[in-house]
Amino acid sequence: MAQDCDFSSLRLCRRRAMLGAATLMVPWAFPAMAEDQVNDPTAAPPQVGDHFVFLTGPNKDQPARVDDLELGGPQAQVYPADPKGLVRDGSPLNLVVLVRVGNEGLDEQTRKLSADGVVAYSAICTHQGCPVNQWSTEKKAMVCSCHGSTYDPKNSAKVIFGPAPMPLAALPLKSDSGLLIVAGGFNGPVGRQTN
Repeated sequence: MAQDCDFSSLRLCRRRAMLGAATLMVPWAFPAMAEDQVNDPTAAPPQVGDHFVFLTGPNKDQPARVDDLELGGPQAQVYPADPKGLVRDGSPLNLVVLVRVGNEGLDEQTRKLSADGVVAYSAICTHQGCPVNQWSTEKKAMVCSCHGSTYDPKNSAKVIFGPAPMPLAALPLKSDSGLLIVAGGFNGPVGRQTN
């Protein structure tokens, strides 16, 4: 739906244009994009039964297991992979972080979604869509590398500092002898959000 923009409504028009562009960035949230997912299974969102593979580090491309993660952080960047090993890296919105936080001090929602003391969140900041790829040792929290939004992994990835308007979406996990597996879809919107 097109709308004329005069100077007084320029901010609103710009926001609507940005929201329209954002819808193109979240393919699984909109039925019109479903055909693309069928044609490119690597762009499909994490599916129940997928495991994770490390994006970087000494275990790069290997399945993520509980014992591969350091207790108390930092987070590890991973992509989901189907049971046959097809990595779902065709969309940047599939980037996930795993944090081994242990079982102490978790809020109720985080406890329900965790497995063996590990939590999984979208690694895409809700502020500008940058990667959440840094760690604050002092706060024991995940940090966005662009504008410093800081998320508490023990408290549903709620924002504890910075401009991010919303927490990171969580993925429910289960553990199969230490192998971390997707147990459901994201519990909220993924990527850049507005209030």
